[in-house]
Amino acid sequence: MPLYKRLLFSVSIYSIFPSTMVVLSSPSLDQIPLIRTPKAAAAAAGSFSVVPAIDLSKPDDTAARLIVKACQDLGLFKVTNHGVSLELMRRLEAEAVSFFSLPLLEKQRSCLPHSFGGYGNKSIGANGDVGWLEYLLFAVTPKQYPFSSTLREYLSAIRKLAQRVLELMAEGLAIQPRDALSKLVMGEQSDGLFRLNHYPPCPLQLLHEFNSCLTGFGEHTDPQVISILRSNNTSGLQISVKEGSWIPILPDDESFFINVGDALQVLAVLTNGRFRSVRHRVVADGRESRVSMIYFFGPALGERIAPLPQAMRMGEQSRYREFTWEEYKKAAYGSRLSDDRLGLFEKSTGQ
Repeated sequence: MPLYKRLLFSVSIYSIFPSTMVVLSSPSLDQIPLIRTPKAAAAAAGSFSVVPAIDLSKPDDTAARLIVKACQDLGLFKVTNHGVSLELMRRLEAEAVSFFSLPLLEKQRSCLPHSFGGYGNKSIGANGDVGWLEYLLFAVTPKQYPFSSTLREYLSAIRKLAQRVLELMAEGLAIQPRDALSKLVMGEQSDGLFRLNHYPPCPLQLLHEFNSCLTGFGEHTDPQVISILRSNNTSGLQISVKEGSWIPILPDDESFFINVGDALQVLAVLTNGRFRSVRHRVVADGRESRVSMIYFFGPALGERIAPLPQAMRMGEQSRYREFTWEEYKKAAYGSRLSDDRLGLFEKSTGQ
């Protein structure tokens, strides 16, 4: 059986990681940046140390208002009572654990039947970024979900969740029609991407010696409209609330974390300069394995990214010139993780 199919085949559910979880083979530690452990980050973060939790069982107008506020204040929130089965979430996590526990050569032999995706470790993209992780990457469309019934079921559930959240967002912004945002990423040509990330344990002695953590996934913003993330109950995710200041996000394996992407920052003039495409990173502190699952929701390649006309205030202008998602995607994936990609598309002064 091909390995990429074996990965997402039915396996028993793990309540904890198996002791045989494989650490990256022959890691090049000198290539992966160290991050100084921030002793006072959480205290400096104040009220932002707790991510807003949006209860989707609340009335729509309440949830919509809270989602918009969270996007303005932080660019990140989590949703509870989201309707996605915890058993399904843990089943997919178990399949990921099963794959990442395989010998390295078996993982490297995995081959996906599309041009964008596959297994990788340490190298992130083609521009020199590295991190203490291994991953699987899938390009997905509504017509072609990859491989196992578990993954198909999971992606279908996350698409429904994304649609609901984006419709609530539109309601909170008083944008009509209600599906003005969701239809951009729910069409047959929408450009979806799904990642399974595994951050293995790493050498504690080295990290203690330098009072540091290893970079798991370097600082960046997500190019797409929104991203929906679920991880196991292991810390590592951090966000930047101001330049050079990072705060840890408490893990919650029963909720989904949703963050604003670059495209959403541009789409609605009402949010222009106020919704935050949140800058985030993952650190590996050496103690526990972290597994995360992220669905990135992008529009069709030819979709023009510009303020929605129905959201325009009288005389209001966008900071950004109009561009297609394909243009922005090429710029984003042709840059380093930490680069200011949106800066490339800002209008010149006086334009």
